[in-house]
Amino acid sequence: MKLVAYVAVFVGAFVALSLVSFWLAVRPPRIAVPLVPGDFGLTVETVTITADDGVKLAAWLLPRAGAPAIVLLHGYPAEKADLLPIAAALAPRFTVLLLDQRYFGRSGGRATTLGLRERRDLRRAIDFLAARGFDQVGVFGLSLGGAVALLAAAEDPRIRAVAAYAPFADLRSLGYELYGWLWYLKYPFVGLLRGWSLLFFGHDLTTVSPERAAAAIAVPVLLVASREDEQIPFEHAERLRRALAGNPRSEFVFTDRGRHGELPRGFDASLARFFLLYVR
Repeated sequence: MKLVAYVAVFVGAFVALSLVSFWLAVRPPRIAVPLVPGDFGLTVETVTITADDGVKLAAWLLPRAGAPAIVLLHGYPAEKADLLPIAAALAPRFTVLLLDQRYFGRSGGRATTLGLRERRDLRRAIDFLAARGFDQVGVFGLSLGGAVALLAAAEDPRIRAVAAYAPFADLRSLGYELYGWLWYLKYPFVGLLRGWSLLFFGHDLTTVSPERAAAAIAVPVLLVASREDEQIPFEHAERLRRALAGNPRSEFVFTDRGRHGELPRGFDASLARFFLLYVR
């Protein structure tokens, strides 16, 4: 009987740990970035974009008459202010929209869905730009933002070019890697995470796969990653490169050094050149 009791306690603790882990993944502590547009000499228009499910998404618009538009998507768990340095570099030549992804920054939403609903949110942001006269756009995303950009680019022909820094290739694989310390128990653990996502969101969040999306993308893609990335294993970049092998306009910048979020020197200028070439 003691053995049965011990097993029951272990299973209960295991299930409880999976629930806590799931909840922390979709409702992580948010990072407040201590930057404002004025720090970079930027004057922005504060706008609100309504998602398909009614969630209000906060954004900053830096309009430039006659210039093509670029959408900037921050990483997890940051906010749009994190990309102000890149916005400042792009603003002289582009209209720039910085979007707070759902749950983060000043946007609404009770949780992040790690790309599942965010790709539709990006389409609503593109709808907003289209209403302002921008029919074709480029998208740059960092980490989660890069994954969202790839997912949306496979579905929305208005996205004419994508640049992504350190996106994950497949969320289920990333889950196995993050919980690798559980050894073989990582498989039932990730299985429980899938169950929680079905229960709370009605969808299995681990099916989110920028790798599959990348294989369907025909527009130019710039993929940037570091072999030293401590959050997204470099193998994800390799998988995305293989998925993009059939796209002759894909470019890869893989560095030997740099932690997650640490952009290569001169990246702002390279990004501007990339979008100038493909987004008109």
